[in-house]
Amino acid sequence: MASKHIVIPIFIPHKGCPFDCIYCNQKYISGQKDDMTEEKMISIIESHIDSACEDTYIEIGFYGGSFTGIEREEQYRYLETANRYIKEGKVKSIRLSTRPDYINEEILDYLEKYSVKTIELGVQSLDREVLEKSCRGHSVEDVYNASALIKKRGFVLGIQTMIGLPGDSRKKALHTAEEVVKIKPDILRIYPTLVVRGTYLEKMYIKGEYTPLELEEAVELCAELLYIYKKNNINVIRIGLQPTESINEGGDVIAGPFHPAFRQLVESKMALSAIEKAIVEKNLSKKDTLVICTDKKEISNVIGQGRKNVEYLRKKYGFDKIIVREYNVGHEIYDIKY
Repeated sequence: MASKHIVIPIFIPHKGCPFDCIYCNQKYISGQKDDMTEEKMISIIESHIDSACEDTYIEIGFYGGSFTGIEREEQYRYLETANRYIKEGKVKSIRLSTRPDYINEEILDYLEKYSVKTIELGVQSLDREVLEKSCRGHSVEDVYNASALIKKRGFVLGIQTMIGLPGDSRKKALHTAEEVVKIKPDILRIYPTLVVRGTYLEKMYIKGEYTPLELEEAVELCAELLYIYKKNNINVIRIGLQPTESINEGGDVIAGPFHPAFRQLVESKMALSAIEKAIVEKNLSKKDTLVICTDKKEISNVIGQGRKNVEYLRKKYGFDKIIVREYNVGHEIYDIKY
């Protein structure tokens, strides 16, 4: 088994998209404002391959547009270039993202031929009103149909969702999560809606027609969603947009719940909820010292950014001392699972 897994990102901003979703400006989001050429693609792939360790599992990923909506001959050129590296044994597989209404048996036939392994669907929401207000241009039924077809054909299914779109609510976001659980994707992404420069959502925000989620509000909701997905063994591979030169503080994010370590905020919130539940159930608030034992990799989430969780617990429950450490036989353990 490879010791490391990397995805070589090939961004094709807004290619294949017939609709302008109100939140979308892929050229700002991806940080790439020029079209992708075969020469650029080869350069990107080879630079990643050259810097990778010998036993790295390498994938080529097409991001930024609806890949299967691109002109067919152009798709073939991209896929043939990527597949050449698979035939040479330098790359293991290909992944791509597309729209739910751009999947059918014929499309899956040639994706399979070109060694595509993972297909991610830009679902965003499973509420009809949210899809309509976001100008997605596809239906809820398209999501169910495409997902079933992808799974039936043996591809890895990924689903991308968003919270905080126009018309969205906590109730609708939780409904979407419940429906996603029924679909049973292999991987999932959760993106809080950001107001990005050059989008229709920016115009709505400026006119006062759209109010984005506050950071804490988005963190709390994502923590609820992550708990649901973890409980149902769905692998959430990303929460929040990856910071880039454009998607960053002072960049092209006009408003919305952006944070460069958004996922950690969410996981810290989950940890805090689990700790508070244990305190109440075990009546621990009467103790002078709270000892929390957890996996080594979760210690920073338990403590919280800037020790936020620890300070909150001390203040709310009156502990004189809070100790966070790895599991260690022989010590009193409050088993925090989240």
